[in-house]
Amino acid sequence: MDYFERIQTSIDYIENHLQDELSITEVASKSYFSAFHFQRLFQAITGLSVQQYIRNRRLSEAASSLLATTKNILEIAITFQYGSQEAFTRAFVNYFGVTPAKYRKIKNTKPLQTRMNFLDYKINGDLNMNKPAIISLKKRLIIGYEYKTTLQNEKYFEDIPEFYFDFGKNLYYERIENKIAPNIAHGISTNFHDDGQFSFIIGEEVQKYDSSLDDGFVNFEIPEGKYAEFKINGSSEAVQNTRRYIYSVWLPNSNYERNNGPDFEITDVVNSTFPNNMKMIIYIPIIG
Repeated sequence: MDYFERIQTSIDYIENHLQDELSITEVASKSYFSAFHFQRLFQAITGLSVQQYIRNRRLSEAASSLLATTKNILEIAITFQYGSQEAFTRAFVNYFGVTPAKYRKIKNTKPLQTRMNFLDYKINGDLNMNKPAIISLKKRLIIGYEYKTTLQNEKYFEDIPEFYFDFGKNLYYERIENKIAPNIAHGISTNFHDDGQFSFIIGEEVQKYDSSLDDGFVNFEIPEGKYAEFKINGSSEAVQNTRRYIYSVWLPNSNYERNNGPDFEITDVVNSTFPNNMKMIIYIPIIG
């Protein structure tokens, strides 16, 4: 079963439980993904977060119920997991632009969120894309500064460039001892949580760890293993688009499974100029 079939299994589970309490962990388990990785794939491929899809589907089914039945609004709200009529009305107005009562009266025709067929997103035939190099890497010891961000609303796309700016502005690189390759910055995505929160560590490779780190700094080991290597020589926008491309196109359409462990990237700091000339390599841990 490929990525798209696996995710469709989770979609089917959502559809069968729109009137029940839904846990992201339980939904993701139907695809045999971690909750974090499931949310990352789903959002990269569809442009919607899992929570948005569930909310839109519940509101769409509630709207259909308003038109097709005589159930009162509170009953419909409770059926679709809203704790009160007020909470339901706020969500309904935000999505449809009118209250449930007005929607029922004027028979609003705004398009509903239909049930998703994830197989429609699958690319058939040969992929017209730049294939990454598949390489084996030895473990790397990193000392870096740890930041926090989230998948939700793709906030990490906004946060990560700011993290790099903060790291440089505060001269954090000067606090790292025993560097192997000065001016080669590592950016590591790790400590993934089911709610989409994760850490982004910016640092440098070192010969040995420091036992007395300043506040905010961490010792981190990038594990040895097989990685897909994506080289970028372009703008910061190209970097963001490559991150999206990896999870929305390349990984689900490849013959590889993402391995456990961190994604990471390295930047040639000396020869890169933000935002128009970035020299970066992104590494994704893989099996296959």
